[in-house]
Amino acid sequence: MSPQETICLNPATGQELGRVPLQSPEEVMAAAQAARAAQPGWAATPVRERAKAIRRVRDYLTAHADELAATIAADNGKTRTDAMVAEVLPATVAAHYYAKKAARWLRDRKPGPALWLLANKRTRLAPQPWGVVGIISPWNYPFTIPFSEVVCGLMAGNCVLLKVASETQMVGQALARCLEAAQLPPGVFTCLNLPGRQAGPAMLEAGVDKLFFTGSVGVGKELMAQAAGSLTPVNLELGGNDAMLVCPDADLERAAAGAAWGGLVNTGQTCGGVERVYVHQGVAPEFLRLLGAKVEALRVGHDTEFNADLGAMTTTRQVELVKAHLADALERGAQVFAQSACPEGPHWLPATVLTQVDHSMRVMREETFGPVIAVMEVSDMEQAVALANDSDLGLTGSVWSRNRGAARALARRVKAGVVMINDHLMSHGLAEAPWGGFKLSGIGRSHGQAGFMEMVQMQAIVDDLASLAKRDLWWHPQDRVQYEGLKGIPQMLFAKGLGRRLAGMRALMKLLPRMFRS
Repeated sequence: MSPQETICLNPATGQELGRVPLQSPEEVMAAAQAARAAQPGWAATPVRERAKAIRRVRDYLTAHADELAATIAADNGKTRTDAMVAEVLPATVAAHYYAKKAARWLRDRKPGPALWLLANKRTRLAPQPWGVVGIISPWNYPFTIPFSEVVCGLMAGNCVLLKVASETQMVGQALARCLEAAQLPPGVFTCLNLPGRQAGPAMLEAGVDKLFFTGSVGVGKELMAQAAGSLTPVNLELGGNDAMLVCPDADLERAAAGAAWGGLVNTGQTCGGVERVYVHQGVAPEFLRLLGAKVEALRVGHDTEFNADLGAMTTTRQVELVKAHLADALERGAQVFAQSACPEGPHWLPATVLTQVDHSMRVMREETFGPVIAVMEVSDMEQAVALANDSDLGLTGSVWSRNRGAARALARRVKAGVVMINDHLMSHGLAEAPWGGFKLSGIGRSHGQAGFMEMVQMQAIVDDLASLAKRDLWWHPQDRVQYEGLKGIPQMLFAKGLGRRLAGMRALMKLLPRMFRS
């Protein structure tokens, strides 16, 4: 790789796709300064005009869906169908959804007085954009993950600096072309390319007002430590080791198909994918039979004529990590229950189902991030919940049962930010559903209203409506009458017994005239 550019290669074929110039930290600083200069004007642009800009992006996505899916597939290694269903389609829906909802979410809110005696103090909550936000996005879903954050940031009135993963720079260029359709003023959106380890420090040094990062736990911790020096807030999505709980009354055909898709889509390179399955022992043999058949039938290969179900792994580094997890599991007694066929080459791995697993193994304790599903039998669902929660990660999970009420009750006990019932992972494609994890899986949310509100900070404006009052009850000078009168407020409202309440009222009434005297 040249120090001046990133060479982009197709993981499935090794073909060069293009070259993208690298930026320096000094260029990041210049982009941040341009964004800082542009941000007041962008924030002053009416929300309806910002929405029109994002709808132009939605229309561009709709018109160029095939082209975008092909670019994502070639740059990342996934199939075009994966690119369409998990990247282009959700991004298109997200652009429409946030353009539609932003005006309502950005309205001032009036919570009303907590105490009627202070009803003259009227609070107004006014969402304010942070200013300039930095976004550092990953290579596994290089389009849809940053897209929603970019759209939310822009709709909220921020200017955005986006750093797309080095491994998927052609997707970054495609995303930048999509945003060109918005016809944004100069400086409002900038797509950057610099080495991953430089991105966070460069953005923090450039003075971004908030930093959004999706990636590994280790890098997320480093960024949080670096941000502490300037108290820059961070939003972190740091991956998962997600659990799937299969109850004895589950629809096993659906559960097996859901496990195969949720665990193996994008060749398993999915932070919210199925990695651990806890299945009730009473239905485990049938579930495994169904799952094994589906996995063995999967076609792993280069997607030329829609003739592959799983594509290539994006990086050889990730291939080696998955192989290490598999080797560790097999050394500790795990067995390969089912496996797909697979092409030869450095970026190819077969889809694999492991059984005889336990929590001493890395596949059960760490994020594997590859085409591996580990299945463990449990005696009851109490044990399944305990094992699901025996992890320092908690991004997503799922519960599979025909009894939806019981499934929801079980889902509430799973320590994860997103829990689906009779499905897994696809909630990331629901623009209205918040996305984010518990424990080491991250801080903050993306998607939905909760994710949108991460792009603003709340300002409280408190207005005093008592135009005739010369001063408040608690202003100087202090004396015994003031003290007893202020003490009388909670006594009048909350004391036990009518006599004590009346005494409090009398003390307050002695103080009230002071408000209207100079």
